[in-house]
Amino acid sequence: MGSASIPKGWQRGFWSLMATQFQTAFSDNALKNLIILLVLGSAMPLEERNTYVSLAGALFAAPFILFSMLGGWLADRFSKQRVISSIKVAEIGIMLFAAVALAVGDIRLELAAVFLMGCHSAIFAPSKYGILPELLPHERLSWGNGILELLTFLGIIFGIAASGFLAETFAGGQGRSGLLLALLALFGWWLSRRVTPVPAANPTCERRINPVTDLWARLRLMKQDRDLWRASWGNAGFFFVAALVQMNLMIYAQDVLHLGKSQNATLNLALALGIGFGSVAAGYSSRGRIEYRLVAVGAVGLSLCSVPMGISGVGFTTFVFCLIGLGFSAGLFIVPIAAVLQHRPAPEDKGAVQGAANVLSFVGILAASGVQWISFQTLNLSPGQVFWVCGACALLCGAYSAISRGRFIKAE
Repeated sequence: MGSASIPKGWQRGFWSLMATQFQTAFSDNALKNLIILLVLGSAMPLEERNTYVSLAGALFAAPFILFSMLGGWLADRFSKQRVISSIKVAEIGIMLFAAVALAVGDIRLELAAVFLMGCHSAIFAPSKYGILPELLPHERLSWGNGILELLTFLGIIFGIAASGFLAETFAGGQGRSGLLLALLALFGWWLSRRVTPVPAANPTCERRINPVTDLWARLRLMKQDRDLWRASWGNAGFFFVAALVQMNLMIYAQDVLHLGKSQNATLNLALALGIGFGSVAAGYSSRGRIEYRLVAVGAVGLSLCSVPMGISGVGFTTFVFCLIGLGFSAGLFIVPIAAVLQHRPAPEDKGAVQGAANVLSFVGILAASGVQWISFQTLNLSPGQVFWVCGACALLCGAYSAISRGRFIKAE
């Protein structure tokens, strides 16, 4: 389960990867949430508005189901650093297309830009996660995952905050928002070129791009490793809950708390900071090990924090503290699972495993869009009650992922 020897001076390559990931998370969420905010602020009927919000999440998730296996094959077949750098070039073109869509103000083109960014991220993710064991000493893998999750969710929150700023600052001229994001993509490409070049892990591997048959074959192999199998589904469950919370939070902020676009970001800040610091806490507490018990602790915390959030009339301060606790618990939950997904596969299969895990995680995100739509349109749940659904699902996912496991396994 080891990997290639770690080069000296690994810090530069690692931190360049972290900066690249921060920029990617920032830009993904700035664009997606900018478009959601434009929909929320439009004059369209409430039912149509909520449908477009769910559709934006679904269009971002769908490429992960379609193209993650391609991303996994690329991560194994070629140098992961080369794949990362090439994908960042594509992001520049996507953001220029988004600038045109935003300038025109056509919701169909804007949603197409969201879909294209989903394609970019689907192919990027297996190399991003798969390269970590090649950049870091084994004993620092959990620590590295903690830093990655911290910067990912800080990127998410700052991207969400930026979307509110862009929506208000460039009202009537959103094409300029797209141009700013294209400039950021150019900066991300420059950062990606500073990631340490690594050799191809499996340059002779067969092509794996069919999203159905290749995924099925990979899942059958993963099922033979109990830890890997449970971690894959736990990862999918985490992203289901995270996506449902994020989509529901934007509607809750507008319909229940009646917050403006910029104030909306305050709630996301509380959530993302909680996730980031929970991730760092999980990474440092692991001390070179993969702590399974943190998964169970995180699941219980997610469930408990969601209870007050669904109570009608809950105070704003209480709600914010629950969000912070929810985020912190999520960080404890995801770091051990991410470490298992990186640690367990053989070096030549890490990209393929990450690709399969990404498909499952974004099946979860796609399911979250469906559950949100059903919750509002069919079950007539309030935004607060949807948080209870999130808490219950988190508890089930945590129980499945951590049951019958010991306290830790060594990351060797």
